[in-house]
Amino acid sequence: MSNNYKFLDNINFPDDVRKLSQSDIKILADEVRQELIEVVSETGGHLGAGLGVVELTVVLHYIFNTPHDKLIWDVGHQTYPHKILTGRKKQIRTLRKGEGLSGFTKRSESEYDPFGAAHSSTSISSALGIAVANKLSNKSGNVIAVIGDGAISAGMAYEAMNNAGGSKTKMIVVLNDNDMSISKPVGAMRKYLAKILSGKVYFSFRETLKLIISAFSKRFKNQAGKAEDFLRSAVTGGTLFNSMGFYYIGPIDGHDIDSMVSVFNNVKDINYDGPILIHVKTEKGKGYSFAEKSEDKFHGVSKFNVKTGEQEKSKSNTPSYTKVFANSLIKHAENDSKVVGITAAMPSGTGMDLFGKKFPERMFDVGIAEQHAVTFAAGMATEGYKPYAAIYSTFLQRAYDQVVHDVAIQSLPVRFAIDRAGLVGADGPTHAGSFDITYLSTLPNFVVMAASDEAELVRMINTSMDINDRPSAFRYPRGNGVGVQLPEITEKIELGKAKIIKEGKKVAILNFGARLQECILASENLIKKGIDISILDARFAKPLDENLIWQIATEHEVLITIEEGSIGGFGSHVSQFLSEKNLLDSNLKFRSMILPDRFIDHDKPELMYKFANLDSIGIENKILDTLNSKVLIKKSN
Repeated sequence: MSNNYKFLDNINFPDDVRKLSQSDIKILADEVRQELIEVVSETGGHLGAGLGVVELTVVLHYIFNTPHDKLIWDVGHQTYPHKILTGRKKQIRTLRKGEGLSGFTKRSESEYDPFGAAHSSTSISSALGIAVANKLSNKSGNVIAVIGDGAISAGMAYEAMNNAGGSKTKMIVVLNDNDMSISKPVGAMRKYLAKILSGKVYFSFRETLKLIISAFSKRFKNQAGKAEDFLRSAVTGGTLFNSMGFYYIGPIDGHDIDSMVSVFNNVKDINYDGPILIHVKTEKGKGYSFAEKSEDKFHGVSKFNVKTGEQEKSKSNTPSYTKVFANSLIKHAENDSKVVGITAAMPSGTGMDLFGKKFPERMFDVGIAEQHAVTFAAGMATEGYKPYAAIYSTFLQRAYDQVVHDVAIQSLPVRFAIDRAGLVGADGPTHAGSFDITYLSTLPNFVVMAASDEAELVRMINTSMDINDRPSAFRYPRGNGVGVQLPEITEKIELGKAKIIKEGKKVAILNFGARLQECILASENLIKKGIDISILDARFAKPLDENLIWQIATEHEVLITIEEGSIGGFGSHVSQFLSEKNLLDSNLKFRSMILPDRFIDHDKPELMYKFANLDSIGIENKILDTLNSKVLIKKSN
């Protein structure tokens, strides 16, 4: 640590926090916030969310006996303060670096991370599962789930709340409300009521009242229960959560340590059969002026100057794939009023914010609701619109049933712009786009494309405009393009038509996606060794360019497919075609290069691809090994 802190220097685990006085933890919170700012300024990452929950994090570890009490964070963007307090302070500057700390909660990293996160809206479900398991095992301890106002809007969160509300299992849900106003605080009276309603006296009175009421008629009991709920909801705004079976408390100020200590102390040891929801109001980016003033509250940042707030800019002069997509879609929308854009709470990440500025009435941010986004797009497609659903590959996984049932089976022309395809670097395996080629290519009548550079991405967007009888998808990586000239929006690709990059005689590389430049580098090295290489950019995993594949399979000694995806994708479809046409019965040596059968930990993208053997050296070695391989078949006795 770069500072000499009064308390934080001596805090290694939450037990150390619990030794401090209530007034001392206020100072500790300030120190955690300062450390957080300095750490993220060096590592980059998610800053705003963590700044908003500093006080909440300190109080939760102060009041509850973690890790015996299970503290589960949703998504994980806000967990850097949690990591600082839970034995990872000395490693915190390795955050999101190779072999360093994950940017999210991770079970293998710490016993204080009882459930891994990174995708949204899982905390209530997992917390209920843990709470029920503890109940069945007669284990003591609280289970606390922290979820944000955005994440709680997702369908899975409501499914979990519905289940929890019907159970007689105690669990605590902390709603971290830092954006949308579910209910507005009204000053000191609201805080006082929250404190009173969370207290043991009120709970005891409530249970006593239940016993008294039970002696009366069913009608009276129903009316009395409704009266209590109405009174409490009228002053706390918890009608929604009450109706789902939660005991609602709040809202309380998430930066007021004294108020939170009182409330959490009250609910900690309460003998209450059922879920409790504590509504906490926080400010994203709290305590760092540049974050507070920023429109996105410094949600995700690169390295930055602490004194000025200025973020480190990309050294590349080429546009990002995301921006190329957004600008191309805007051009098409200018010519076609049926073009609409859809995103699931990721407008800036997908470029839909740019589209929305130009066409605000034709851009739809549906929130953290990928399933709804896909079926919503399908509905628009039935009415002749051209919906472009811009969703990260890893998040589209959440809507696979809708892709199959609501889009593919009905052959609806939804266009899927799949951002963050392939390995994504610091966000690690939870955000890698590893599976979309496989899970989309297996669907009948689906057009699946992958861009080898930004020019090809434009052509694929152009091509998708005319695909009106079936769904289509084009995938592209995170980061900047390779610096090629962008074509006009009129330039298209014939469906299923591959592109010949280089013609040789001995080895054919059939590339699908953004590894093309590495293929070219590998071929240059192999040419120096006297090995003649053909390179083809497949462009399509579906439909395949069967005529060209037939040609190269019969004219080359070795055929190698390359893709940034898992088993079952492009290479598998090529293999199936070769098998059906008896082309594997000849002297052809066929190999498929894919991502390894494991989740690859976060690191720089180039190092992740090196690990996966999908860099130029890995490709070169694969070709040499294949050329030198001999098939030996042993007869069994």
